[in-house]
Amino acid sequence: MRIPSFDRKIAVPLFVLSVTQIIGWGTVGLPAIVGRQMAVDLRMDLSSVFAGGSVFYVVMGLWAPLLARAFARLGARRLMMGGTVLAALGFLVLASSRGPLMYFAAWVTLGTAGSATLSTAAYIMLNELAGAKAKRAIGGLMLLTGLSSSFFWPLASLLSNALSWQGTCAVYAGMMMLVSLPLYVFGLPAKTPGAPQRARSLPAAAAQVPARRSTFYFIAAAIALNAFVTFGFSAIFIELLKAVGLPAVQAVAFGSALGVIQVGARAVDFLGGGKWDGVSTGIFAGIALPVAMVLLIVGHGSHSAVVVFVVVYGLGSGALAVARATIPLVFYDQAEYALAASRIALPLNVISAAAPPLFIALLIRLGSDALLEVAILCSGTALLLLLLLTRRRPALDGAAPAA
Repeated sequence: MRIPSFDRKIAVPLFVLSVTQIIGWGTVGLPAIVGRQMAVDLRMDLSSVFAGGSVFYVVMGLWAPLLARAFARLGARRLMMGGTVLAALGFLVLASSRGPLMYFAAWVTLGTAGSATLSTAAYIMLNELAGAKAKRAIGGLMLLTGLSSSFFWPLASLLSNALSWQGTCAVYAGMMMLVSLPLYVFGLPAKTPGAPQRARSLPAAAAQVPARRSTFYFIAAAIALNAFVTFGFSAIFIELLKAVGLPAVQAVAFGSALGVIQVGARAVDFLGGGKWDGVSTGIFAGIALPVAMVLLIVGHGSHSAVVVFVVVYGLGSGALAVARATIPLVFYDQAEYALAASRIALPLNVISAAAPPLFIALLIRLGSDALLEVAILCSGTALLLLLLLTRRRPALDGAAPAA
């Protein structure tokens, strides 16, 4: 299998975005390592400390559609530069927190910064450079950034032991200003002034072409429903495995293996070299998810059923991470992608914040089978929407979205 290659136009920005996305996502994962220390110092309970992450996702989602036109008009580079400065401020506020008020204010600031710098912004940047060919670059980016916790969890542990979690936040602020910001300034090209600006607001386009409105809603709903399942499971995966009968040590081992399998799925998609589009990736993943969950239910928690579940679910959820970013590339041209991706980010981020507490509540109150049945319903509905989208693919003539 030939490994996809990139010309310098994409290679340098891809390197810049890989480094900055690893830093961006790795740093906001700080509570996973120092949450208990934060809870003691801030006189908060642990669940409230972890609620900072939910605030982060909700704020990111709420800002996303408001930034859509700014991405289209100014380009991703300028917004990412501003967002990085704001992220540095957010970590300084977090370091200075003495109670819940400043703590949550810090996460509001970080969520605002994240809406301009993380994931969607990076995909928009790659789309500005490569258009419909951005799929491989996005796949490569996700392959690398999927390892952010592998880099930053040990780093956070080391820094917090040496400097305290407040000192770690100060170091993170410095990384934003001394590493990420210079990389954006010198490593990313400015938006071409003469580039055609055909972007329109999705509601306006939808008013003219009703089928286009429903296509956007199908895309957003399919992505959001699958994200509800995968983000929910990511937060409670080990608890789910314990609930079906695995000892704690085995549950942790299987949970650790899941991340490797997910990265492997991203690698397979990347090595495919663009032979399939985001919808095809989404359909493969959309089949894998409900199949994995049905097998776990009928296997009654047997060791072999858990192994198959982890492998099949890991492949599906890993591929879905790529599909979430690349499905809009199938339906929206280079100018419209920023608008579409930003608007999809609202339901995606809000549902990402809502899924973990809902999943853990279902698991505790109704049990693992009930949780899996809800997840099957959501992923099955998403699969149906993706199958409907296959009939709406635009003709391969460069035209923008399907009817």
